[in-house]
Amino acid sequence: MKAQWFNRVDQIGEANWQAAIGETRYPFAQYAFHQALEQSNSIGDGTGWYPEYLLVSDDDDQPLAIAPTYLKTHSQGEFVFDWAWADAYQRYGMEYYPKRVWAVPFSPVTGGRLFSHLDPNGEDAEFANLYPALAKVMTDANQERHFSSWHLLFAKPEHADLFRHDNTLLQRISCQFHWFNRDYRDMDDYFSHFSSRKRKAARKERNKVVQQGVTLTRTLGNELTSAEIDFFYLCYQSTYAKRGQQGYLTREFFGLLADTMGEQILLVQAYREGEAIAASWCFFDNHSLYGRYWGCMEEVDCLHFEACYYQGIEFCLEKGLQHFDPGTQGEHKIARGFEPVFSHSVHYIAHQGFRDAIGNFCEEEAQAVREYHQDTHALLPFKQAPR
Repeated sequence: MKAQWFNRVDQIGEANWQAAIGETRYPFAQYAFHQALEQSNSIGDGTGWYPEYLLVSDDDDQPLAIAPTYLKTHSQGEFVFDWAWADAYQRYGMEYYPKRVWAVPFSPVTGGRLFSHLDPNGEDAEFANLYPALAKVMTDANQERHFSSWHLLFAKPEHADLFRHDNTLLQRISCQFHWFNRDYRDMDDYFSHFSSRKRKAARKERNKVVQQGVTLTRTLGNELTSAEIDFFYLCYQSTYAKRGQQGYLTREFFGLLADTMGEQILLVQAYREGEAIAASWCFFDNHSLYGRYWGCMEEVDCLHFEACYYQGIEFCLEKGLQHFDPGTQGEHKIARGFEPVFSHSVHYIAHQGFRDAIGNFCEEEAQAVREYHQDTHALLPFKQAPR
């Protein structure tokens, strides 16, 4: 095998990219997703995200796998927070940026970070041994250019575990909340597994949205009008504007995805008196729904829970999807039946002194995360612990 770096998707080409990843339906592996990021200027010059795709080929130049990495000049849009690490470097007069992240931009979704037709589901233990091999390639590339670090974000636990005995790498965990389909027939069957009090509370939330005159629709991306995408983008930016920020992604990004990946996009829209007031954008494949972006132009009690969680669960039940990842953080998800899960990241810190200090931090943090993960299980709404 051989590995080559490319800084644009068109240098690899769609045919080679898709040949490398094979039949996977994982939205964030697709050529169209990464091409849309580039073409829409959501990454690239001036954004602090500079792509360097690692293409693995055989001796006959047949593409085998792709690992998307990015050189970063800040830590925004990653969702595994290392601001304190960067601050520490600065205090000691050292450069933390640029660094390399091995990740999907702006998407805190657990999954494979090495996409290959040899392992389309990311479950082949023998193929997974390629992760440490590529990590060595990244370490060598970083050392040649004197970068401070590389970071593998939101890796599958079994992939993160491949690095556990490498004392040059650090392990970090955090807690998210995901929904799992336990063979529920429909929403009534799902709620029947809640305790009586929690079931009444969930149904009351859904009814409250209806009583406020709100209706909701679910539309696939390839059926969206330009006006609907415009409105969604207004909602998306409003979420950031409330925090005095601007969204990372451009309007063109969402338009391109609707055109090229529309069959893997779900838009939930909320209306009152015929006027759109909120929207939630999701991706999906043949196994999972991935909730990503939300915003509203009018505050309605419980609408966020309905548009971002209950509508997504209903969609999963209708389509037979087994898993719903609604995004990072958020204890409020627990009462709606989202279970605590660990997310994993792996970090290479070149400087030995900082590596030791950050390693101590990661160990202390992990203990707190494990306790939090255990405590949140007691808050789940189910009559019996999920099997």
